[in-house]
Amino acid sequence: MSYRHTDKEEPSERKQARAASHLGALSDLRKHGLAENGGKTSGGDTLRNLTPMGLKAASYELGRPVGEMGNPARGAGRTGASHPMVVNEAVLALLRPKPDLSQVAGEPADVLAAAQAAVDAPPGLGTIASYATEAALPATGTWSSPGRGGAQADIVITAPEDGVPLLFVEIDNCYESAQVLAAKIDKYMRFCQRKVKDVDGRERPMWRTRWWVPDGRHADEPHPPLLLVFNRVGPRNPGTVIAQLTELTQRHWQGTAYDGFHMYDGKLPIVATGMKQLQEHGPAGAIFRRFGRPHDQTLLEAIGNPRREAHDARQQAEYAAREREYKEQLRRAAEQKRAEREARRPVCARCGTRFTDARWKAIEPAGWMPYGRPTRTCATTASSAPTPPNAKPSTPSPSTRRAQAEAWRYLALALPQLTQTGPRCQWRLQG
Repeated sequence: MSYRHTDKEEPSERKQARAASHLGALSDLRKHGLAENGGKTSGGDTLRNLTPMGLKAASYELGRPVGEMGNPARGAGRTGASHPMVVNEAVLALLRPKPDLSQVAGEPADVLAAAQAAVDAPPGLGTIASYATEAALPATGTWSSPGRGGAQADIVITAPEDGVPLLFVEIDNCYESAQVLAAKIDKYMRFCQRKVKDVDGRERPMWRTRWWVPDGRHADEPHPPLLLVFNRVGPRNPGTVIAQLTELTQRHWQGTAYDGFHMYDGKLPIVATGMKQLQEHGPAGAIFRRFGRPHDQTLLEAIGNPRREAHDARQQAEYAAREREYKEQLRRAAEQKRAEREARRPVCARCGTRFTDARWKAIEPAGWMPYGRPTRTCATTASSAPTPPNAKPSTPSPSTRRAQAEAWRYLALALPQLTQTGPRCQWRLQG
């Protein structure tokens, strides 16, 4: 974008300086058959449209299929082009392009200030490649040959990187009644409900065969949202129209209450705003009113489900807290079990050394040696030590004798009894 018009005094001079480079580019496009004149607006401005060849060239530059580029507004010049011009303004208000500050280096201070203000403003949605105009949404027929009964979106936005995977935009200049707009919304609903067979043979919504949208939650998969932008140039009051339209289309947008939030499975989210507010605040401003909600929100909040997300976040936090508590209980139980096991660990009767795990395991299953048996080191030392001449044989204590007797009893019960049969003294197990 150029800011070289800001130093001009007359409005006509500023307009000429602002549009000079664009007019030169359009002249080159017209020379090569890529653009054509489309009449004049009510203000006397000349309209230019891309020819089919120009549309194909634009799709190549943007890296998009021709079928997703939309269609030119045919016959716009005959009606003053009020609607197509508002569509262009809506695209700029949603896109909010940023100037390249390096291109205005060395310009006057007011030019730099204007460029910096545009850069510091809240960002818009996507890039120019994210927008398509006059896109057919066929309820019957095909994408290339739509039948009757379908809708035609003024703008289709695909900006998943900014949280808007798919958004339909309908512009109204306040000339149409609420009933006419309700009929248009019925067509949007028919298109969203239409299913076709995909390449894998499964039926899917037709819009999913062209645009990518993340899968929704189970039993809560709404249709792509619809944004209504009211440009108050006609005689109708947008507030009155929106109130009537909300009632007429309630079956399309009303969700089902569930535990503090609503679920919108199979519903069409409808959001309304004004053109002047959109141009001033952009999609980041709290200027969007979703049908059925009492207050304005940002665009991402209006087309989303903040209360459902808050509910899911609370549930996730509660689950994480329960999981942490359960792990802490397991840790405490494991520590208690280790402490109890250490308390039961055998101790050498002579030196007081605790048995190792290997030594404990070696004696524990057999059950034939009581706790208090000397360790290997103590036994070796005791056997190699000389016996004093006047030493008396050691007499085990009563508790030791009882433990030894218990061990031998356990051993006698554990071993099988053998009997002798036959002349060759064959041994067999009894029992």
